[in-house]
Amino acid sequence: MTRVNFREKIIAWDQLSEWRKQLRARGKKLVVTNGCFDILHLGHVTYLENARNFGDALLIGINSDAATRQLKGPTRPVNSETDRASVLAALQSVDGVCIFDDKAATKFLAAAQSDIYVKGGDYTLETLNQDERRAVESAGGKILLVPFVPGKSTTSLLEKISRL
Repeated sequence: MTRVNFREKIIAWDQLSEWRKQLRARGKKLVVTNGCFDILHLGHVTYLENARNFGDALLIGINSDAATRQLKGPTRPVNSETDRASVLAALQSVDGVCIFDDKAATKFLAAAQSDIYVKGGDYTLETLNQDERRAVESAGGKILLVPFVPGKSTTSLLEKISRL
């Protein structure tokens, strides 16, 4: 029987470079994405499954609670960074989760050294944060944009809850 422990998939920031080196040594193609992932829903899990299928392993960078507040406003996140990381790590499609403190993912992407960087279809190469784009491309990574599941977002889910 294979033992399952999602906690082993949560990677401390200071361990990220070593985790990446080990993956590269095994010849694995790394797919990376990032976001807040505040309330996990069908749109998220579909997006993450699609992203994972572009490579051998999927690493997710999640914005810390402070960074999420900067991005989403003072009432967010609903779930703590530890809870968000744990729920994501429990998904079969996810191989690693790392919390980062910055609003932009530039430092995270530089450390992750992805082969493929996946973002949602609400972005274009032009609207993507250009520092993030340079961090991926300078490490030899390729950027792919994956469409969202229509009508599935944390914002729409929170709006629905507020009407109850």
